[in-house]
Amino acid sequence: MALNEGLSIGALAARTGLAVSAIRYYEAQGLISPWRNAGGQRRFARADLRRLSFVMIAQQFGFTLPEIRAQLDLLPDGRTPTKADWGRISTAFRDHLDARIETLTRLRDNLDGCIGCGCLSLEACALYNPGDGARSKGQGPRYLMGDRPGEP
Repeated sequence: MALNEGLSIGALAARTGLAVSAIRYYEAQGLISPWRNAGGQRRFARADLRRLSFVMIAQQFGFTLPEIRAQLDLLPDGRTPTKADWGRISTAFRDHLDARIETLTRLRDNLDGCIGCGCLSLEACALYNPGDGARSKGQGPRYLMGDRPGEP
């Protein structure tokens, strides 16, 4: 296959390990943009291998498809992204990853206690969340999210 012919969807699936249906879904989500050859078949740029690999890795780190698409939209059209391009994206993701690491560390360190759901469904929760005080701090597992008992 000549380099300018692009990759077929089957070749892209074989290289990435993704199902053809997943590749079509990512296309529909605007994460990759194939073109059609004279026979009407989808053709993908070799750079789409990196884009799809990035999508899979970013999803493992907990990023949503809209977050991933926003970063991929910053990559240049018509050329393979460089190390500098990927460096800019990794810098943008660093703060988000640091926050996730902090949350996961708190979760790990507090697995033996209340996670601050405010449900009071167990007697023990009354010890960690008397009078459902966590409720006044907002929705979700407030203490896991960084709020502390007794703080306004």
